[in-house]
Parts: sequence; C-alpha cells; structure tokens
Amino acid sequence: MMDYEFLPPLNFLGLPPERSARESSSVIVLPVPYEVTTSYGQGTRHGPRALLLASQQVELYDREFDGEPALEYGVHTLPLLAPTYRDPATAQAEIAAAVADHAGAALLCVLGGEHSISGGVARGLRQVFGEFVTVQLDAHADLRDEYEGTPYSHASAMRRVLDHSGGPLLQLGIRSLSSDEAALIRAQPEQVTTFFAEDVHAGRHRERLAEFVRGQQVFLTIDLDCFDAALMPATGTPEPDGLSWNEVLDIVRIVATQAERVLAFDVMELAPIPGYHAPDYLAAKLTYKVMSLLMQRRR
Repeated sequence: MMDYEFLPPLNFLGLPPERSARESSSVIVLPVPYEVTTSYGQGTRHGPRALLLASQQVELYDREFDGEPALEYGVHTLPLLAPTYRDPATAQAEIAAAVADHAGAALLCVLGGEHSISGGVARGLRQVFGEFVTVQLDAHADLRDEYEGTPYSHASAMRRVLDHSGGPLLQLGIRSLSSDEAALIRAQPEQVTTFFAEDVHAGRHRERLAEFVRGQQVFLTIDLDCFDAALMPATGTPEPDGLSWNEVLDIVRIVATQAERVLAFDVMELAPIPGYHAPDYLAAKLTYKVMSLLMQRRR
C-alpha cells in the first residue's frame, strides 16, 4: 500500500494531538468567522482561518519564557463556529451559548470575525462568571447604541459589552469616535475610561490601567486596528497613529500581572489581504504571546 500524508489539522500553532486534545489543554480557542455589519473594508469572516494557518508557522519557543509555553499549557482548537447570518440577534445568542459552554477552568480565546462578536462573548461570560470589567484595545470607541439600523453592529460592540458585563470599561488606543460617543464618555466616567492613542504613546495610561484591573475578573478584547495601520493594514477600518507592538504587549503584561483573573480574551477584525501574509502572522504571534502571558499568571 502506498504511503501518503494529510495536511496538519486546522488547530492553533499546529500542536501535536497530545498537546491539543481537550482533556490535556488549559486554553480553548473558539474561532468565529462571522461578518454581517462591516461598513467599510470587508473580509473579517476569513480572519480566523488565516490566523490559524499563520499560527502554524509561529515558533513555539519564546525567549521571554526560555521555553515552549504552549507545550506546557496545551491549546485545544474548536471547529469554526457558524452563527446564523439571518438575524444578528440570533447570532449573538448563539455566540453567547458557545462561550458559556466552553468558558470555565480553561482560558478562552475567541478569534473573529467582526468586533460585534465581543458582545456575544460578554453575554456568555456573564452567564458563567457574573460581573467583570473589560479592557479594550481599539482604534474606535465602538460605543454607538446602534449603527446602520442595528444595535448589533461592529460599531456598537462595546455598548453591548457594557450591557452584559455589569462592570465598567477601559479603552486604550482610541483615535476615532463620533460626537455622541464623545458625549457618552464625558457623561459616564464611572462606566467608561478612555485613553486615546496619544495618551498611550506618552505612558499616561499605565497607573490607571493597573488600578482598574487589580483584583478584578477581566475580559480583554483586542481589535487589531488598535495597531498603527502601517503595522496592521489588514483591517476593515484602519486608522493612522496607532499603537506599536511593544505598547500593546506592555498593556497585556499589566493586565496579566494585576488582574485577579482574565476570564477570556478575543482577537478581532483581521481581514486578510490576498498574497500579503505578514498581518496574518502578526495576529497569530500576538495571540500566542497574549495567551502565554495570561497563562503564566494562571499557572
């Protein structure tokens, strides 16, 4: 009989079966290729698959840990979730149900897809853990109550997170918002704390961020357009003067070391550019780095 081979399974980092089985993994990856409300560039529905494929080229060895962290904690990748496209409200409920089913002892990592997914993630986390605070890395405030006729728009993602989390929100890297969103931020400082990109560049966020997450249950949501557009062009709504790689990781380190527990994190809005794989690789390496920093605290 002729020998033949199969391609590796579509699992994060391409880990071997013994380190990616559900029973031996401390991290669960939930890919959600959902895109309905994007209002400019499209393609975020292809983001989870592109990130997973790129992750299989990421070196497992990390100099910061002098080891291969993923082989220590194990990562199980679920099949791609397929929420209904007929009705955003139904899709949100389905995302929330999947999150509630898989959140718990393991760290949950959700890969999107458009940022509206985060509202469903928050809803599912609330069912399992109760109230929590949210840290958002993003170019946009995403605080509209509705946009283009739906309250489940990607532009309303953080408004829905506030609805479901029961706790306040801290935003980092913002550089685009509407007048209504600016008014909400001014009117509700106990609910929304915003650090614009220039604040992060100047380091004015660090003390407040540490105070905000200290002793708290935290949901960390990362829209990839938080990065400068020159570094991460593969998003539907890029903005100039964004954050650097090191600024983003510094934020994650503060959250990882100060929070009581990070319940879940998501990585949203990768819209792959055909023939240009650098952004996919950045998203994959970021996901691995965030995962390892958060697991270092847990372990």
